Amino acid sequence: MVNAGLEKVGRDSSYEQEGKVQFVMDAVYAMAHALHSLHGAVCLGSPGLCARMATVNGKELLDYIRKVKFNGSAGTPVSFNQNGDAPGRYDIFQYQITNRSTAEYKVIGSWTNKLHLDVNRMCWRLGDTALPESVCSVPCRAGERKKVVKGVPCCWHCERCEGYHYQAGEFTCQLCPYEQRPARNRTGCQPIPIIKLEWHSPWAAVPVLLALLGIVATSGVVITFVRYNDTPIVRASGREMSYVLLTGIFLCYAITFLMIATPTLVVCSLRRVFLGLGMCFSYAALLTKTNRIHRIFEQGKKSVAAPRFISPASQLAITFTLISVQLLGVFVWFAADPPHTVVDYGEQRTPDPDRARGVLKCDISDLSLICSLGYSILLMVTCTVYAIKTRGVPETFNEAKPIGFTMYTTCIIWLAFIPIFFGTAQSAERMYIQTTTLTVSLSLSASVSLGMLYMPKVYVIIFHPEQNVPKRKRSFKAIVTAAAMSGKLTQKGGDRPNGEAKTELCESMETNTVSSTKTTYVSYSNHAI
Repeated sequence: MVNAGLEKVGRDSSYEQEGKVQFVMDAVYAMAHALHSLHGAVCLGSPGLCARMATVNGKELLDYIRKVKFNGSAGTPVSFNQNGDAPGRYDIFQYQITNRSTAEYKVIGSWTNKLHLDVNRMCWRLGDTALPESVCSVPCRAGERKKVVKGVPCCWHCERCEGYHYQAGEFTCQLCPYEQRPARNRTGCQPIPIIKLEWHSPWAAVPVLLALLGIVATSGVVITFVRYNDTPIVRASGREMSYVLLTGIFLCYAITFLMIATPTLVVCSLRRVFLGLGMCFSYAALLTKTNRIHRIFEQGKKSVAAPRFISPASQLAITFTLISVQLLGVFVWFAADPPHTVVDYGEQRTPDPDRARGVLKCDISDLSLICSLGYSILLMVTCTVYAIKTRGVPETFNEAKPIGFTMYTTCIIWLAFIPIFFGTAQSAERMYIQTTTLTVSLSLSASVSLGMLYMPKVYVIIFHPEQNVPKRKRSFKAIVTAAAMSGKLTQKGGDRPNGEAKTELCESMETNTVSSTKTTYVSYSNHAI
């Protein structure tokens, strides 16, 4: 080694000292400075080790060590606080890419009682000098809860309160009460808006229009029948039963307005009464008519004696007895479950809380609705059965065929109603679809009855008054003859067309009517419906 022992460690030398050596050197210097201060204090300038220094204990020496102040081997001040600790001194490094595309730590600042940072020496990704945000987790926004990261209690993920939950605390989401939904910022809950079927809604416009047209048409028929009450066509149609049937048709149209009206205690009570009453009036009257026709012609096949309970008074008694069953059921319903309104929050409780709505409606379940309409539907089915049985009766005596067509069409309407009504039970538009379907079905049923049974008569009365003249009265024996001939025609119906059979039957009736000179005549209006 050249010049051994003459090397000098300095800033310009290539010597790199191990990082911890400077602390050893500073400790030695601290002890030396403390001894030097102690010597000067106790020896009073005497050279060498004086007698007083020999008796100095460790506590005294520690006091002098704590008081030393000098620049250490690294050029930094060395001192101690009252607890004997050296002040914290830290170099702050940043890992940077150098010009040679190699990475190394570079000093960008220090800490000595306070921070000394040279931001100009700092370098970030892609050479950006702007200070990046350096946090473990950013604060959560309103409506978000903190979900703590497992194993890192000071860090979290922000998780939004979904569905009908709101932010109840910093770390929790809670479900809103059933009648409420989260506010816009999800920091609380607010009442769910309450809706009902409005008059201006398209779902209400169509039923209301049909009902208005039907009421006008029904009123026109009633006015015409009252005006021409004693004319043959009105008398032959059975005036008393016709007015009962027209009342039922009118109620079927009128119930539309109760179904759309704002639910109140009065409205809910009227809905229960009139929901099935209109159909009950209509089909009780039609059932009584078809049953009367069937009994007359069945009796005619057996004897010439007229069957019982075919007079207008008897027919009205039978009809109102059938109607009273419906009213009795309604009164029992009132007693068992008094009517009241309810807000249904489940009907339109959509996955999106902003679209959730509470529906104000009468507390009538689907089962109660079917029970209310069930009796009327039973009357309708029974009437259809009688219409089928009397389909072969000569149309010169009754309205069996128009009634039959009416009942067939009505059955089709209600068969279509059932899947639509119950198939939409889980739909968010349930209130609109079911109310519209029910009211339209009632109006269509009434329109079928009105159009097939009464419009042809009104047309003849108004536009062809020459046909509204008294016809020849027919005896009950003629009806018996027609019934017998009808039975014969039924047996050979496969050999002749309907037109030929009808002609033969009418000719036979006319012949028998002319020849029966000793028979007591009964008014045609008493047997024709």
